[in-house]
Order: sequence, then structure tokens, then C-alpha cells
Amino acid sequence: MDKDKMMSYILDSFPYPVVFVDCEHIIRYMNKTAKYHYHEERGYRELIGRSLFECHNERSKQMIISAFEKIKNHSNEIFIGVTVKNQRIYMNPVRDEEGELIGYFERFELNLQK
Repeated sequence: MDKDKMMSYILDSFPYPVVFVDCEHIIRYMNKTAKYHYHEERGYRELIGRSLFECHNERSKQMIISAFEKIKNHSNEIFIGVTVKNQRIYMNPVRDEEGELIGYFERFELNLQK
């Protein structure tokens, strides 16, 4: 099996949205759940190849930029906030084999704290 297809299948099986963005904040990958969330629930058209900021308000944009600055300095996962669906949003850095930042992914998970 092709490695890219296998990774896509794995990420598509994840029950929460996963969006990979490069260091210029351009969306490069969305798993199946993210596509449903952004296209069906929120009404955006194709987002691959477009700026992440096209689907975020100014407040969210500032939080993302702030978190991005932290992960550029070798920080690990950053908590971004909680959605209206009570999902916690995290930003995770993605680095190449030399440790250079190539982008990040946003992931959502159910907030089980009450």
C-alpha cells in the first residue's frame, strides 16, 4: 500500500477534524472529518491551497499567530481554545528529520471536563 494513502486512511479514521497547514498558513491537508466540518457544517468551499485565515475570525487569527510564534521556537503542542461544540483545539508542530518546522496541524478533541 502507498504510504501517502495509508496515512490519509489513518487520519480519515480519526473522529475529529485534523487540518495540516504549512508555515505560510496555507492549508495543505484536511482529513475527512475536517472537510465535513468546514464544507458541510460551516459552508466553505474547497480550502486546500488557501489561507487558514479565510475560515477564522480576527480573534482566532491572532491566537493562531501567537501559538505559531511559540512553536517556531521549538515549543510542543499548544492549546488554542474551546469551540462552541465544546471541543478543545490544539496546534501541533510538524518538523522534518532535521527538526525544522514545516508546518502545523490543528486538531480538535472532545472537552470532557465539566
